[in-house]
Amino acid sequence: MSRSYYVTTPIYYVNDKPHIGHAYTTLACDALARFKRLDGYDVMFLTGTDEHGQKVEAAADAAGVDPQSFTDRVSQNFRDLIGVMNCSTDDFIRTTEPRHVTAVQALWRRLKEKGHIYLGSYAGWYSVRDEAFYVETELTTVNGEKRAPSGAPVEWVEEPSYFFDLSKWQEPLLAFYEANPDFIAPESRRNEVLSFVRGGLRDLSVSRTSFKWGVPVPDDDAHIMYVWLDALTNYITAAGYPDTDGQYSKRWPADLHMVGKDILRFHAVYWPAFLMGAGLEVPKRVFAHGWWTVEGQKMSKSLGNAIDPAALVDTYGLDQFRYFMLRELPFGNDGDFSHRAMINRMNSELANDLGNLSQRVLSMVAKNCAGAVPQPGAFAAADEALLGAADALLESQRAAYDTQAFHKALDAIFDVVGRANRYVDEQAPWTLRKTDPARMATVLYTLVETIRHVAILLQPIVPGSCERMLDQLAVPADARDFDRLTPDYRLVPGTPLPKPEGVFPRWVAEEEAGS
Repeated sequence: MSRSYYVTTPIYYVNDKPHIGHAYTTLACDALARFKRLDGYDVMFLTGTDEHGQKVEAAADAAGVDPQSFTDRVSQNFRDLIGVMNCSTDDFIRTTEPRHVTAVQALWRRLKEKGHIYLGSYAGWYSVRDEAFYVETELTTVNGEKRAPSGAPVEWVEEPSYFFDLSKWQEPLLAFYEANPDFIAPESRRNEVLSFVRGGLRDLSVSRTSFKWGVPVPDDDAHIMYVWLDALTNYITAAGYPDTDGQYSKRWPADLHMVGKDILRFHAVYWPAFLMGAGLEVPKRVFAHGWWTVEGQKMSKSLGNAIDPAALVDTYGLDQFRYFMLRELPFGNDGDFSHRAMINRMNSELANDLGNLSQRVLSMVAKNCAGAVPQPGAFAAADEALLGAADALLESQRAAYDTQAFHKALDAIFDVVGRANRYVDEQAPWTLRKTDPARMATVLYTLVETIRHVAILLQPIVPGSCERMLDQLAVPADARDFDRLTPDYRLVPGTPLPKPEGVFPRWVAEEEAGS
């Protein structure tokens, strides 16, 4: 029976169009899902849209349409983005779907039956933009206006409300974090959560009466559920809840929730508390990545500088965009998007280092080895060293992906690419062609086998480009999984190869091309 792996993006809020921040999270999950599938796992990769709440109701009203029509339209934008980025999702969930309403109402009933939800009244500060409640000590004052930690304005709200007894879960949560040190990553984010929980938890308002766009509270339709209780439940909805047999028993608990750092509290504090209260298992890990700025500025509507991922794909290419987003910075840190940085990565690493390596090696094979995989002789120490480095890559990749260190995975691969380029220069097969053709064949075989390893391992990041690279190595479609990365499955000498073609062209600006 194959191993199971369940990875989720947050479900994206449908009050605006997707930007590179949304693309970043989804791409990271896609790379991880692809990696695990190639490594023999039965993967479920979930994304979707969060469609309830006061903010959506207001946005729909401003657009002059009903909330359902508004969410239908905006949700489709996020579904379209999956296709634009060639993401391999297995499910797309919407919180307006009947299956989700059933699940979240079932979770509510379970929490209430266990005594964790009670009726009271709420009076306090609420941010519509964040869909979050804040205590006075968390607020700042800007030009006489109270602001949430995110900078969003807050308003004083007084209304009847159901509460979840979050205050009772402080010690159980701290004990859980202690017993599961890898539950929150990276370490800096874990420390933030520990500090927040140690500071004391208050019971959480989990219903609203001042607007209607949400999931009705069971047996009291004067209330709708707090949008975060509604939204977080999507992860178990997609796993089959409230049916806890079958698919659910296979998929839950999730292996990884990937989120932006701004919503970590909801995933690392509220969500485990809800699950503990319901007697359900807690997910295995929550990773909170950083934010992207654009050319040194924070993305915002007022600045009009949010970047459409589809525009970047159209300009630079799909795999070039995917590569840059997961290569440019240590995953988990904040980063800055700049066109210059993207062009530099594309040209120096994809075009020059990897693309040029593949093109010149395969061109030499086509010209000097009758267009077929070369027949190697005895391997010299230099050949064994390069092949050994390629063979060792898989374990380094597993370690990097399991900690969501995509930059480290790419560092390791491009270290081998760099070794291969130096090996070409040192071995000089163009000279060996005249002096020692048999040795030339061994050198070229060593190189094409190294390129096979690199192409198989880069599939999660640049799948389309690696497909073309592996086609040029005549690697069958059913021989591209990680179980083929052993000496037993090396390229077969004499296998005919197609005419080589460049995979990673150098990017040249229009003005430069026309000069």
